[in-house]
Amino acid sequence: MLLSAVFLALFAPSVWAQSSVIDAYVASESPIAKASMLANIGPSGSKSSGAFSGIVIASPSTENPDYLYTWTRDSALTFQTIIDQFTLGFDTTLRGEIDNYVGAQAIVQQISNPSGDITTGGLGEPKFYVNETAFTGPWGRPQRDGPALRSTALITWANYLLSEGNTSYVTDTLWPIIENDLNYVSSNWNQSTYDLWEEIFSSSFFSTAVQHRALRQGTTLARAIGQTSFASSYGNQADFLLCFLQSYWNPTGYMTANTGGGRSGIDANSVLASIHTFDAAAGCDAITFQPCSDVALLNLFTYVNAFRNTYEINSGISTNEAVLTGRYPEDVYMGGNPWYLTTLAVAEQLYDSLIVWNSQGSLDVTNISLPFFKQFDSTITAGTYTSSSPEFSTLTAAVKTFSDGFVALVAKYTPSSGGLAEQISRSNGAPVSAVDLTWSYASALTAFDARAGVIPGSWGAQGLSLNCGGVPVAQTVSVTFNVDASTLEGQNVYLTGAVDALEDWSTDNAILLSSANYPTWSVTVNLPGSTEVQYKYIKKDGSGTVTWESDPNMEITTPANGTYATNDTWR
Repeated sequence: MLLSAVFLALFAPSVWAQSSVIDAYVASESPIAKASMLANIGPSGSKSSGAFSGIVIASPSTENPDYLYTWTRDSALTFQTIIDQFTLGFDTTLRGEIDNYVGAQAIVQQISNPSGDITTGGLGEPKFYVNETAFTGPWGRPQRDGPALRSTALITWANYLLSEGNTSYVTDTLWPIIENDLNYVSSNWNQSTYDLWEEIFSSSFFSTAVQHRALRQGTTLARAIGQTSFASSYGNQADFLLCFLQSYWNPTGYMTANTGGGRSGIDANSVLASIHTFDAAAGCDAITFQPCSDVALLNLFTYVNAFRNTYEINSGISTNEAVLTGRYPEDVYMGGNPWYLTTLAVAEQLYDSLIVWNSQGSLDVTNISLPFFKQFDSTITAGTYTSSSPEFSTLTAAVKTFSDGFVALVAKYTPSSGGLAEQISRSNGAPVSAVDLTWSYASALTAFDARAGVIPGSWGAQGLSLNCGGVPVAQTVSVTFNVDASTLEGQNVYLTGAVDALEDWSTDNAILLSSANYPTWSVTVNLPGSTEVQYKYIKKDGSGTVTWESDPNMEITTPANGTYATNDTWR
Protein backbone atom coordinates (compact mmCIF):
# COMPACT_ATOMS: atom_id res chain seq x y z
CA MET A 1 0.00 0.00 0.00
CA LEU A 2 1.36 3.44 -0.91
CA LEU A 3 0.88 6.66 1.02
CA SER A 4 -2.32 6.74 3.04
CA ALA A 5 -5.52 8.15 1.61
CA VAL A 6 -5.35 11.34 3.64
CA PHE A 7 -2.19 12.32 1.75
CA LEU A 8 -3.34 11.08 -1.64
CA ALA A 9 -6.53 13.07 -1.34
CA LEU A 10 -4.46 16.22 -1.07
CA PHE A 11 -2.76 15.71 -4.42
CA ALA A 12 -4.33 18.23 -6.79
CA PRO A 13 -3.12 20.52 -9.55
CA SER A 14 -2.73 23.59 -7.35
CA VAL A 15 0.11 25.12 -5.42
CA TRP A 16 -1.94 25.18 -2.23
CA ALA A 17 -2.76 21.50 -2.46
CA GLN A 18 0.84 20.57 -3.13
CA SER A 19 2.06 22.69 -0.23
CA SER A 20 -0.53 21.08 2.01
CA VAL A 21 0.51 17.57 1.07
CA ILE A 22 4.16 18.39 1.72
CA ASP A 23 3.35 19.92 5.09
CA ALA A 24 1.39 16.80 6.01
CA TYR A 25 4.08 14.47 4.72
CA VAL A 26 6.89 16.27 6.52
CA ALA A 27 4.94 16.26 9.78
CA SER A 28 4.26 12.53 9.45
CA GLU A 29 7.54 11.34 7.96
CA SER A 30 10.01 13.35 10.04
CA PRO A 31 9.64 11.35 13.27
CA ILE A 32 9.53 8.10 11.30
CA ALA A 33 12.70 8.95 9.38
CA LYS A 34 14.53 9.95 12.54
CA ALA A 35 13.48 6.88 14.49
CA SER A 36 14.28 4.61 11.56
CA MET A 37 17.71 6.19 11.12
CA LEU A 38 18.52 5.67 14.79
CA ALA A 39 17.17 2.11 14.61
CA ASN A 40 20.05 1.28 12.26
CA ILE A 41 22.77 2.32 14.73
CA GLY A 42 24.33 -0.09 17.22
CA PRO A 43 24.27 -1.23 19.87
CA SER A 44 20.66 -0.56 20.80
CA GLY A 45 18.99 0.29 17.48
CA SER A 46 16.04 -2.02 16.94
CA LYS A 47 17.21 -2.97 13.44
CA SER A 48 20.97 -2.67 13.94
CA SER A 49 21.37 -6.46 13.71
CA GLY A 50 24.10 -6.84 16.30
CA ALA A 51 26.16 -3.86 15.17
CA PHE A 52 28.74 -2.73 17.69
CA SER A 53 28.34 0.51 19.60
CA GLY A 54 28.30 3.56 17.32
CA ILE A 55 28.32 1.49 14.14
CA VAL A 56 25.83 2.52 11.45
CA ILE A 57 24.46 -0.23 9.23
CA ALA A 58 23.58 0.76 5.68
CA SER A 59 20.42 -1.33 5.81
CA PRO A 60 19.18 -4.43 7.64
CA SER A 61 18.78 -6.09 4.22
CA THR A 62 20.91 -9.24 4.00
CA GLU A 63 20.07 -10.48 0.51
CA ASN A 64 19.32 -9.03 -2.89
CA PRO A 65 21.15 -6.84 -1.89
CA ASP A 66 23.21 -7.56 1.21
CA TYR A 67 23.80 -4.17 2.84
CA LEU A 68 24.46 -5.36 6.37
CA TYR A 69 27.80 -3.59 6.52
CA THR A 70 29.00 -0.23 7.75
CA TRP A 71 30.24 2.18 5.10
CA THR A 72 32.51 5.05 6.17
CA ARG A 73 30.73 7.43 3.75
CA ASP A 74 27.16 6.54 4.72
CA SER A 75 28.01 6.56 8.42
CA ALA A 76 29.61 9.98 8.20
CA LEU A 77 26.68 11.49 6.31
CA THR A 78 24.31 9.98 8.87
CA PHE A 79 26.25 11.41 11.79
CA GLN A 80 26.63 14.78 10.10
CA THR A 81 22.83 14.85 10.24
CA ILE A 82 22.78 13.74 13.88
CA ILE A 83 25.50 16.18 14.94
CA ASP A 84 23.70 19.03 13.18
CA GLN A 85 20.48 18.11 14.98
CA PHE A 86 22.29 18.27 18.31
CA THR A 87 24.41 21.37 17.75
CA LEU A 88 21.51 23.37 16.30
CA GLY A 89 19.46 22.56 19.39
CA PHE A 90 16.82 20.36 17.74
CA ASP A 91 17.55 17.24 19.81
CA THR A 92 19.96 17.31 22.72
CA THR A 93 19.25 13.67 23.60
CA LEU A 94 21.62 12.54 20.84
CA ARG A 95 24.85 13.10 22.79
CA GLY A 96 25.22 9.41 23.62
CA GLU A 97 24.91 8.41 19.96
CA ILE A 98 27.61 10.91 19.00
CA ASP A 99 29.97 9.72 21.71
CA ASN A 100 29.46 6.13 20.55
CA TYR A 101 30.24 7.12 16.96
CA VAL A 102 33.46 8.82 18.00
CA GLY A 103 34.56 5.72 19.87
CA ALA A 104 33.66 3.43 16.99
CA GLN A 105 35.56 5.48 14.42
CA ALA A 106 38.68 5.55 16.58
CA ILE A 107 38.58 1.74 16.38
CA VAL A 108 37.63 1.44 12.70
CA GLN A 109 40.49 3.71 11.64
CA GLN A 110 42.99 1.26 13.10
CA ILE A 111 41.64 -1.90 11.40
CA SER A 112 44.05 -3.36 8.85
CA ASN A 113 42.16 -4.14 5.67
CA PRO A 114 42.70 -4.88 1.96
CA SER A 115 43.43 -1.18 1.31
CA GLY A 116 46.23 -1.19 3.90
CA ASP A 117 46.66 -0.11 7.49
CA ILE A 118 46.37 3.37 8.93
CA THR A 119 49.76 4.38 7.55
CA THR A 120 49.57 2.64 4.16
CA GLY A 121 46.18 3.64 2.76
CA GLY A 122 43.74 1.72 4.95
CA LEU A 123 41.63 4.81 5.57
CA GLY A 124 40.42 4.50 1.98
CA GLU A 125 38.69 1.20 2.73
CA PRO A 126 34.98 1.78 2.04
CA LYS A 127 33.19 -0.73 4.26
CA PHE A 128 33.58 -3.06 7.24
CA TYR A 129 31.61 -5.75 8.97
CA VAL A 130 29.31 -4.43 11.69
CA ASN A 131 31.43 -6.11 14.38
CA GLU A 132 34.35 -3.83 13.53
CA THR A 133 36.34 -6.34 11.49
CA ALA A 134 37.70 -6.02 7.97
CA PHE A 135 35.70 -7.02 4.92
CA THR A 136 38.20 -8.85 2.74
CA GLY A 137 36.09 -9.74 -0.30
CA PRO A 138 36.47 -8.11 -3.71
CA TRP A 139 35.17 -4.54 -3.82
CA GLY A 140 35.66 -1.14 -5.41
CA ARG A 141 38.51 0.18 -3.31
CA PRO A 142 39.84 2.63 -2.33
CA GLN A 143 37.06 5.18 -1.89
CA ARG A 144 38.59 8.46 -0.81
CA ASP A 145 35.46 10.41 0.12
CA GLY A 146 34.92 8.57 3.42
CA PRO A 147 37.79 10.12 5.41
CA ALA A 148 36.81 13.59 4.21
CA LEU A 149 33.18 13.18 5.23
CA ARG A 150 34.07 11.63 8.60
CA SER A 151 36.45 14.48 9.39
CA THR A 152 33.80 17.03 8.41
CA ALA A 153 31.27 15.51 10.79
CA LEU A 154 33.78 15.35 13.63
CA ILE A 155 35.04 18.89 12.99
CA THR A 156 31.46 20.13 13.25
CA TRP A 157 31.28 18.37 16.61
CA ALA A 158 34.67 19.72 17.66
CA ASN A 159 33.67 23.29 16.84
CA TYR A 160 30.59 22.96 19.00
CA LEU A 161 32.58 21.56 21.91
CA LEU A 162 35.15 24.33 21.63
CA SER A 163 32.32 26.87 21.86
CA GLU A 164 31.24 25.10 25.06
CA GLY A 165 34.75 25.26 26.49
CA ASN A 166 35.53 21.55 26.19
CA THR A 167 38.94 22.01 24.62
CA SER A 168 40.59 18.99 26.21
CA TYR A 169 38.16 16.51 24.67
CA VAL A 170 38.71 18.07 21.27
CA THR A 171 42.49 17.96 21.48
CA ASP A 172 42.81 14.60 23.25
CA THR A 173 40.00 12.56 21.68
CA LEU A 174 38.69 14.14 18.49
CA TRP A 175 41.81 15.67 16.98
CA PRO A 176 43.76 12.39 16.66
CA ILE A 177 40.88 10.90 14.60
CA ILE A 178 40.42 14.06 12.55
CA GLU A 179 44.15 14.42 11.97
CA ASN A 180 44.38 10.88 10.57
CA ASP A 181 41.61 11.59 8.08
CA LEU A 182 42.86 15.01 7.03
CA ASN A 183 46.39 13.74 6.53
CA TYR A 184 44.98 11.02 4.29
CA VAL A 185 42.94 13.54 2.29
CA SER A 186 45.87 15.93 2.01
CA SER A 187 48.16 13.18 0.70
CA ASN A 188 45.75 11.33 -1.57
CA TRP A 189 43.23 13.79 -3.05
CA ASN A 190 44.93 13.77 -6.47
CA GLN A 191 44.95 9.98 -6.69
CA SER A 192 42.20 8.04 -8.44
CA THR A 193 39.28 6.75 -6.39
CA TYR A 194 36.14 4.75 -6.81
CA ASP A 195 33.15 7.06 -6.98
CA LEU A 196 30.40 7.15 -4.38
CA TRP A 197 28.45 4.53 -6.37
CA GLU A 198 31.51 2.23 -6.16
CA GLU A 199 31.63 1.64 -9.91
CA ILE A 200 34.14 3.95 -11.61
CA PHE A 201 37.81 4.29 -10.73
CA SER A 202 39.00 7.73 -11.79
CA SER A 203 38.63 11.21 -10.30
CA SER A 204 35.19 11.98 -8.84
CA PHE A 205 33.57 15.39 -8.51
CA PHE A 206 31.79 14.46 -5.28
CA SER A 207 35.02 13.24 -3.72
CA THR A 208 36.93 16.35 -4.76
CA ALA A 209 34.22 18.67 -3.44
CA VAL A 210 33.95 17.04 0.00
CA GLN A 211 37.74 16.74 0.26
CA HIS A 212 38.04 20.47 -0.37
CA ARG A 213 35.49 21.22 2.34
CA ALA A 214 37.23 18.90 4.79
CA LEU A 215 40.61 20.58 4.36
CA ARG A 216 39.10 24.08 4.68
CA GLN A 217 37.38 23.13 7.92
CA GLY A 218 40.46 21.27 9.08
CA THR A 219 42.61 24.36 8.49
CA THR A 220 40.36 26.47 10.72
CA LEU A 221 40.17 23.85 13.47
CA ALA A 222 43.93 23.27 13.42
CA ARG A 223 44.53 26.98 13.95
CA ALA A 224 41.96 27.10 16.74
CA ILE A 225 43.76 24.41 18.75
CA GLY A 226 47.29 25.56 18.01
CA GLN A 227 48.19 23.04 15.30
CA THR A 228 49.60 25.73 13.03
CA SER A 229 51.85 23.50 10.92
CA PHE A 230 48.87 21.35 9.98
CA ALA A 231 46.82 24.46 9.24
CA SER A 232 49.39 25.65 6.71
CA SER A 233 49.65 22.27 5.00
CA TYR A 234 45.90 21.70 4.81
CA GLY A 235 45.30 25.22 3.53
CA ASN A 236 47.77 24.79 0.71
CA GLN A 237 46.22 21.52 -0.41
CA ALA A 238 42.73 23.03 -0.16
CA ASP A 239 43.81 25.73 -2.61
CA PHE A 240 44.96 23.05 -5.04
CA LEU A 241 41.73 21.11 -4.61
CA LEU A 242 39.62 24.18 -5.33
CA CYS A 243 41.47 24.65 -8.60
CA PHE A 244 41.06 21.00 -9.53
CA LEU A 245 37.34 21.23 -8.75
CA GLN A 246 36.89 23.65 -11.65
CA SER A 247 38.19 21.10 -14.17
CA TYR A 248 35.04 18.97 -13.97
CA TRP A 249 32.82 21.56 -15.65
CA ASN A 250 31.44 20.53 -19.02
CA PRO A 251 30.55 23.69 -20.95
CA THR A 252 27.46 22.00 -22.38
CA GLY A 253 25.88 22.50 -18.97
CA TYR A 254 26.88 20.13 -16.19
CA MET A 255 29.60 18.95 -13.85
CA THR A 256 31.16 15.76 -15.20
CA ALA A 257 30.75 13.34 -12.33
CA ASN A 258 33.81 11.21 -13.08
CA THR A 259 36.79 11.60 -15.36
CA GLY A 260 36.48 7.96 -16.47
CA GLY A 261 33.76 5.41 -16.99
CA GLY A 262 32.54 6.10 -20.50
CA ARG A 263 29.17 7.52 -19.44
CA SER A 264 27.70 10.94 -20.10
CA GLY A 265 28.88 12.23 -16.73
CA ILE A 266 25.40 13.49 -15.80
CA ASP A 267 25.01 12.13 -12.28
CA ALA A 268 23.45 12.77 -8.88
CA ASN A 269 27.06 12.85 -7.69
CA SER A 270 27.10 16.57 -8.53
CA VAL A 271 23.81 17.45 -6.82
CA LEU A 272 24.89 15.60 -3.69
CA ALA A 273 28.20 17.46 -3.79
CA SER A 274 26.37 20.78 -3.86
CA ILE A 275 24.14 20.10 -0.85
CA HIS A 276 26.91 18.53 1.20
CA THR A 277 29.16 21.55 0.65
CA PHE A 278 26.40 24.13 1.20
CA ASP A 279 27.61 27.22 3.06
CA ALA A 280 24.99 29.97 3.22
CA ALA A 281 27.65 32.52 4.09
CA ALA A 282 29.18 32.02 0.64
CA GLY A 283 25.98 33.10 -1.10
CA CYS A 284 25.75 31.89 -4.68
CA ASP A 285 29.48 31.37 -5.13
CA ALA A 286 30.25 29.42 -8.30
CA ILE A 287 33.78 28.24 -7.62
CA THR A 288 32.63 26.24 -4.58
CA PHE A 289 29.51 25.10 -6.49
CA GLN A 290 27.05 26.57 -4.01
CA PRO A 291 23.45 25.41 -4.58
CA CYS A 292 22.22 28.75 -5.98
CA SER A 293 25.28 29.41 -8.16
CA ASP A 294 24.62 29.65 -11.87
CA VAL A 295 26.71 26.56 -12.64
CA ALA A 296 24.96 24.48 -9.96
CA LEU A 297 21.52 25.54 -11.22
CA LEU A 298 22.33 24.73 -14.84
CA ASN A 299 23.80 21.43 -13.71
CA LEU A 300 20.60 20.67 -11.80
CA PHE A 301 18.51 21.60 -14.85
CA THR A 302 20.56 19.22 -17.03
CA TYR A 303 20.49 16.42 -14.45
CA VAL A 304 16.73 16.53 -13.85
CA ASN A 305 15.90 16.70 -17.54
CA ALA A 306 18.02 13.60 -18.18
CA PHE A 307 15.39 11.57 -16.31
CA ARG A 308 12.21 12.95 -17.89
CA ASN A 309 12.13 10.20 -20.49
CA THR A 310 14.19 7.59 -18.65
CA TYR A 311 11.51 6.09 -16.41
CA GLU A 312 8.02 5.00 -17.36
CA ILE A 313 6.75 6.45 -14.10
CA ASN A 314 7.75 9.96 -15.23
CA SER A 315 5.78 9.82 -18.47
CA GLY A 316 3.26 12.60 -19.06
CA ILE A 317 4.81 15.02 -16.57
CA SER A 318 5.20 18.59 -17.81
CA THR A 319 8.70 19.79 -18.60
CA ASN A 320 8.60 22.40 -15.82
CA GLU A 321 7.39 19.99 -13.13
CA ALA A 322 9.30 17.67 -10.82
CA VAL A 323 10.16 14.10 -11.79
CA LEU A 324 11.74 11.19 -9.96
CA THR A 325 15.49 11.05 -10.44
CA GLY A 326 18.12 8.36 -10.06
CA ARG A 327 21.88 8.05 -9.88
CA TYR A 328 22.59 8.58 -13.59
CA PRO A 329 20.52 7.97 -16.74
CA GLU A 330 22.57 4.96 -17.90
CA ASP A 331 22.09 3.11 -14.58
CA VAL A 332 21.16 -0.59 -14.72
CA TYR A 333 21.71 -1.59 -11.07
CA MET A 334 18.59 -3.36 -9.79
CA GLY A 335 16.96 -2.44 -13.10
CA GLY A 336 18.04 1.20 -13.02
CA ASN A 337 15.44 2.99 -10.91
CA PRO A 338 14.77 6.34 -9.26
CA TRP A 339 16.20 6.70 -5.75
CA TYR A 340 14.58 8.35 -2.77
CA LEU A 341 17.77 10.12 -1.73
CA THR A 342 18.63 11.49 -5.18
CA THR A 343 15.13 12.89 -5.68
CA LEU A 344 15.25 14.47 -2.23
CA ALA A 345 18.69 15.90 -3.02
CA VAL A 346 17.21 17.92 -5.89
CA ALA A 347 14.63 19.39 -3.53
CA GLU A 348 17.30 20.14 -0.94
CA GLN A 349 19.49 22.02 -3.41
CA LEU A 350 16.54 24.19 -4.39
CA TYR A 351 15.53 24.82 -0.77
CA ASP A 352 19.13 25.80 0.00
CA SER A 353 18.99 28.23 -2.93
CA LEU A 354 15.82 29.81 -1.59
CA ILE A 355 17.47 30.26 1.81
CA VAL A 356 20.25 32.32 0.25
CA TRP A 357 18.08 34.33 -2.14
CA ASN A 358 15.69 35.30 0.64
CA SER A 359 18.55 36.09 3.00
CA GLN A 360 20.42 38.35 0.59
CA GLY A 361 17.24 39.88 -0.80
CA SER A 362 18.13 39.36 -4.41
CA LEU A 363 18.48 36.79 -7.14
CA ASP A 364 20.91 36.78 -10.07
CA VAL A 365 20.00 35.31 -13.43
CA THR A 366 23.09 34.89 -15.61
CA ASN A 367 23.48 33.64 -19.14
CA ILE A 368 24.59 30.34 -17.61
CA SER A 369 21.58 29.90 -15.33
CA LEU A 370 19.08 31.35 -17.81
CA PRO A 371 17.82 27.94 -19.05
CA PHE A 372 17.01 26.95 -15.46
CA PHE A 373 14.94 30.08 -14.83
CA LYS A 374 13.26 30.11 -18.23
CA GLN A 375 11.38 26.92 -17.34
CA PHE A 376 9.44 29.07 -14.86
CA ASP A 377 9.25 32.33 -16.83
CA SER A 378 9.93 32.19 -20.56
CA THR A 379 10.32 35.98 -20.70
CA ILE A 380 12.98 36.29 -18.02
CA THR A 381 16.33 37.77 -19.05
CA ALA A 382 19.74 37.90 -17.43
CA GLY A 383 19.97 40.41 -14.61
CA THR A 384 19.77 41.00 -10.86
CA TYR A 385 16.28 40.96 -9.36
CA THR A 386 15.79 42.39 -5.88
CA SER A 387 13.24 41.07 -3.44
CA SER A 388 10.97 44.06 -4.16
CA SER A 389 10.69 43.15 -7.84
CA PRO A 390 7.82 41.10 -9.29
CA GLU A 391 10.39 38.86 -11.03
CA PHE A 392 11.93 37.89 -7.68
CA SER A 393 8.52 36.99 -6.27
CA THR A 394 7.53 35.05 -9.36
CA LEU A 395 10.76 33.09 -9.63
CA THR A 396 11.16 32.21 -5.96
CA ALA A 397 7.53 31.11 -5.73
CA ALA A 398 7.99 28.95 -8.81
CA VAL A 399 11.21 27.42 -7.49
CA LYS A 400 9.49 26.67 -4.16
CA THR A 401 6.66 24.92 -5.99
CA PHE A 402 9.14 23.06 -8.17
CA SER A 403 11.18 21.89 -5.18
CA ASP A 404 8.08 20.84 -3.27
CA GLY A 405 7.17 18.76 -6.31
CA PHE A 406 10.16 16.46 -5.76
CA VAL A 407 9.18 15.91 -2.14
CA ALA A 408 5.59 15.35 -3.25
CA LEU A 409 6.73 12.52 -5.52
CA VAL A 410 8.72 10.95 -2.69
CA ALA A 411 5.63 11.28 -0.51
CA LYS A 412 3.47 9.68 -3.20
CA TYR A 413 5.72 6.63 -3.33
CA THR A 414 6.41 6.30 0.38
CA PRO A 415 4.64 3.23 1.84
CA SER A 416 2.01 3.87 4.50
CA SER A 417 4.50 2.64 7.12
CA GLY A 418 6.80 5.53 6.27
CA GLY A 419 9.68 3.18 5.52
CA LEU A 420 12.17 4.36 2.89
CA ALA A 421 13.99 1.80 0.79
CA GLU A 422 16.86 2.57 -1.54
CA GLN A 423 14.94 2.79 -4.81
CA ILE A 424 11.50 3.30 -6.35
CA SER A 425 10.38 1.04 -9.17
CA ARG A 426 10.70 2.84 -12.48
CA SER A 427 7.47 1.25 -13.70
CA ASN A 428 5.02 1.10 -10.78
CA GLY A 429 6.48 3.10 -7.89
CA ALA A 430 6.91 0.20 -5.48
CA PRO A 431 9.92 0.23 -3.12
CA VAL A 432 12.90 -1.60 -4.66
CA SER A 433 16.25 -2.89 -3.41
CA ALA A 434 17.46 -2.54 0.20
CA VAL A 435 14.78 -1.78 2.76
CA ASP A 436 15.16 0.85 5.49
CA LEU A 437 18.19 2.48 3.89
CA THR A 438 19.84 4.68 6.51
CA TRP A 439 20.99 7.20 3.91
CA SER A 440 17.42 7.56 2.63
CA TYR A 441 16.22 8.50 6.10
CA ALA A 442 19.08 10.96 6.65
CA SER A 443 18.40 12.57 3.27
CA ALA A 444 14.74 13.05 4.17
CA LEU A 445 15.67 14.80 7.41
CA THR A 446 18.15 17.17 5.76
CA ALA A 447 15.73 18.00 2.95
CA PHE A 448 12.95 18.72 5.45
CA ASP A 449 15.30 20.96 7.46
CA ALA A 450 16.29 22.88 4.33
CA ARG A 451 12.61 23.38 3.48
CA ALA A 452 12.15 24.84 6.96
CA GLY A 453 15.00 27.28 6.35
CA VAL A 454 17.52 25.60 8.64
CA ILE A 455 21.04 26.89 7.98
CA PRO A 456 23.94 24.56 8.87
CA GLY A 457 27.18 26.00 10.20
CA SER A 458 29.58 27.72 7.82
CA TRP A 459 32.64 25.75 6.75
CA GLY A 460 34.68 28.57 5.26
CA ALA A 461 33.54 28.82 1.65
CA GLN A 462 32.96 32.57 1.85
CA GLY A 463 35.43 34.81 0.04
CA LEU A 464 37.58 32.10 -1.54
CA SER A 465 39.38 32.82 -4.78
CA LEU A 466 41.34 30.79 -7.28
CA ASN A 467 45.12 30.83 -7.25
CA CYS A 468 45.97 28.01 -9.58
CA GLY A 469 49.62 28.44 -10.43
CA GLY A 470 51.46 25.13 -10.11
CA VAL A 471 48.42 23.06 -9.19
CA PRO A 472 49.51 19.40 -8.81
CA VAL A 473 46.66 17.94 -10.82
CA ALA A 474 46.45 14.24 -11.51
CA GLN A 475 49.25 13.18 -13.83
CA THR A 476 48.91 11.49 -17.17
CA VAL A 477 51.06 8.56 -18.25
CA SER A 478 52.09 7.39 -21.69
CA VAL A 479 50.53 4.02 -22.50
CA THR A 480 51.51 2.04 -25.60
CA PHE A 481 48.86 -0.42 -26.73
CA ASN A 482 50.25 -3.41 -28.67
CA VAL A 483 47.99 -6.10 -30.08
CA ASP A 484 48.79 -9.12 -32.22
CA ALA A 485 46.02 -9.14 -34.82
CA SER A 486 45.78 -10.61 -38.30
CA THR A 487 43.65 -8.64 -40.73
CA LEU A 488 42.12 -9.03 -44.16
CA GLU A 489 43.07 -6.74 -47.01
CA GLY A 490 41.55 -3.33 -46.43
CA GLN A 491 41.09 -3.85 -42.69
CA ASN A 492 42.70 -1.76 -39.97
CA VAL A 493 42.79 -2.12 -36.20
CA TYR A 494 41.48 0.61 -33.92
CA LEU A 495 41.31 1.21 -30.18
CA THR A 496 38.41 2.53 -28.10
CA GLY A 497 37.55 2.45 -24.42
CA ALA A 498 35.89 3.85 -21.32
CA VAL A 499 37.75 7.15 -20.89
CA ASP A 500 37.76 10.35 -22.91
CA ALA A 501 41.28 9.72 -24.18
CA LEU A 502 40.03 6.45 -25.73
CA GLU A 503 36.99 8.14 -27.28
CA ASP A 504 34.42 6.75 -24.83
CA TRP A 505 33.66 3.53 -26.76
CA SER A 506 33.05 5.37 -30.02
CA THR A 507 33.61 3.32 -33.15
CA ASP A 508 33.45 6.38 -35.40
CA ASN A 509 36.23 8.18 -33.52
CA ALA A 510 38.23 5.12 -32.45
CA ILE A 511 42.02 5.51 -32.52
CA LEU A 512 43.86 3.98 -35.48
CA LEU A 513 46.81 1.73 -34.63
CA SER A 514 49.98 1.52 -36.71
CA SER A 515 50.74 -1.71 -38.63
CA ALA A 516 54.45 -0.90 -39.04
CA ASN A 517 55.36 -4.12 -37.17
CA TYR A 518 52.51 -6.26 -38.54
CA PRO A 519 50.96 -8.45 -37.22
CA THR A 520 51.60 -6.32 -34.16
CA TRP A 521 49.53 -3.12 -34.25
CA SER A 522 50.55 -0.26 -31.92
CA VAL A 523 49.56 3.18 -30.74
CA THR A 524 50.66 5.37 -27.82
CA VAL A 525 48.05 7.36 -25.87
CA ASN A 526 48.27 9.62 -22.80
CA LEU A 527 45.91 8.35 -20.08
CA PRO A 528 45.16 9.50 -16.50
CA GLY A 529 47.57 8.04 -13.99
CA SER A 530 46.45 5.57 -11.31
CA THR A 531 43.25 4.85 -13.21
CA GLU A 532 41.43 1.65 -14.05
CA VAL A 533 40.79 1.72 -17.81
CA GLN A 534 38.65 -0.69 -19.84
CA TYR A 535 39.21 -0.93 -23.58
CA LYS A 536 38.78 -3.07 -26.69
CA TYR A 537 40.22 -3.34 -30.16
CA ILE A 538 38.03 -3.22 -33.24
CA LYS A 539 38.63 -3.92 -36.92
CA LYS A 540 37.16 -1.67 -39.62
CA ASP A 541 37.26 -2.10 -43.36
CA GLY A 542 36.92 0.41 -46.18
CA SER A 543 33.13 0.18 -46.15
CA GLY A 544 33.00 1.06 -42.45
CA THR A 545 32.03 -2.43 -41.26
CA VAL A 546 33.07 -2.82 -37.62
CA THR A 547 34.18 -6.07 -36.01
CA TRP A 548 34.60 -6.08 -32.24
CA GLU A 549 36.92 -8.47 -30.47
CA SER A 550 35.13 -10.85 -28.11
CA ASP A 551 34.13 -10.13 -24.48
CA PRO A 552 35.11 -9.39 -21.80
CA ASN A 553 36.60 -5.93 -22.04
CA MET A 554 40.34 -5.59 -21.73
CA GLU A 555 41.38 -3.78 -18.55
CA ILE A 556 44.52 -2.15 -17.17
CA THR A 557 45.32 0.05 -14.18
CA THR A 558 47.73 2.76 -15.22
CA PRO A 559 50.69 3.61 -12.98
CA ALA A 560 50.84 6.89 -11.09
CA ASN A 561 53.59 8.14 -13.37
CA GLY A 562 56.02 7.05 -16.06
CA THR A 563 55.07 4.80 -18.98
CA TYR A 564 53.20 1.56 -19.52
CA ALA A 565 52.77 -0.94 -22.36
CA THR A 566 50.32 -3.73 -23.14
CA ASN A 567 51.01 -6.88 -25.12
CA ASP A 568 47.58 -8.10 -26.15
CA THR A 569 46.28 -10.69 -28.58
CA TRP A 570 43.13 -10.20 -30.65
CA ARG A 571 40.29 -12.35 -29.33
